[in-house]
Amino acid sequence: MKIALVGYGKMGHMIESIAKKRGNDVVLTVDPFAPDATLKTSDSAEIAAAVKASGAEGVIEFTHPTSVMGNISALVPAGVPVVVGTTGWLGQLDKVGSLVKEHNNALFYAANFSVGVNLFYKVVAEAAKLIGEYDEYDVATWEAHHNQKADSPSGTALEIARQILDNMPSKTEMVTDAFYQKPQPHQLHVSSTRVGSVPGTHTVFFDSPADTIELTHTARSREGFALGAVRACEWLAAGIAGGSIAKGNLYTMTDLIK
Repeated sequence: MKIALVGYGKMGHMIESIAKKRGNDVVLTVDPFAPDATLKTSDSAEIAAAVKASGAEGVIEFTHPTSVMGNISALVPAGVPVVVGTTGWLGQLDKVGSLVKEHNNALFYAANFSVGVNLFYKVVAEAAKLIGEYDEYDVATWEAHHNQKADSPSGTALEIARQILDNMPSKTEMVTDAFYQKPQPHQLHVSSTRVGSVPGTHTVFFDSPADTIELTHTARSREGFALGAVRACEWLAAGIAGGSIAKGNLYTMTDLIK
């Protein structure tokens, strides 16, 4: 298929490499700072026009939290199925859903496109459900990423926290700030570290007076994220073309990984 890439930094280049290995054609690359990008602009309207003119059958957006909503708002009306890998915008998910429905397009988003991470979500959910039956256990999460990551906590950490809140009745509130007093029993602490070149580490701690159970996912590289984004783009475009995916809807990794 023909793919346009909006965001052509390290992740964009990796996505391009994987897309081509899988037999796809990258017809457009957009980034205001990448010297080898096809189009060097951050103007969302200009980006959408270029994507539409490129003949792309799908577009993958991996930019920055400050740019993503402008890009989504311009790309969705262009009529090309959109895959969004940028995080930090999910507070506006309802707005995006309405936009996608209004323009009869389809948008695929995920806090993390790694297949392993999405399997990890399922493991955490089952663990929270099981361990939540024993009131001696408390729980918290921690994540670490490279020092160039723009948002904190990561979208992956927030999704892990949501899995815990949905499956462990004792936790009803997520706290992402530092504690300046003793945490309340119903509060789930989500803490973050930014350092060096860490691709991404997420740990869930179930702790009791007698022991600690730790679940950890560690990414060795960003390749898993890039592969997942390409798979999502292929799945979305093929599903729309084949009629198995309806336009006007939002999709995520739970639709791709059954």
